[in-house]
Amino acid sequence: MTVGDKMHQTLASLEGAAANLKTFALETQDKNAQQMFNDLSGQVSTICTSLKGRVNYIEQQEPQFKMDPQKKP
Repeated sequence: MTVGDKMHQTLASLEGAAANLKTFALETQDKNAQQMFNDLSGQVSTICTSLKGRVNYIEQQEPQFKMDPQKKP
């Protein structure tokens, strides 16, 4: 597995975690828990944005790390 593959896999995992946190916020009636899950989802989404920027930079600098669209997780 290349560095590019690992970064794409990590990004997909983080996006899944952010979506799960949003779901948890929607499924609970506890207002404090809703706020916490929404805050955490926002933090993970911010990390995703940063990582996407890094992935794009690396793929521009090192084309061999570009992910094959058919292999995307």
